[in-house]
Amino acid sequence: MKKSILNHGSPEVLEAKRIAEIKSLSYVERLERLFAIIEVSYMMRNVAKTQNNKK
Repeated sequence: MKKSILNHGSPEVLEAKRIAEIKSLSYVERLERLFAIIEVSYMMRNVAKTQNNKK
């Protein structure tokens, strides 16, 4: 994977680049990214619950 560079372009250009990047990935790579997003979302939800219980 290429090293990421911060872009400050127009949203349309950035979205087009992101879509092209995702289309170039294999099915397994797309699935791995999806599971990573799901895992982070699950962790964030559980952290919010535990933080509320500690107060």
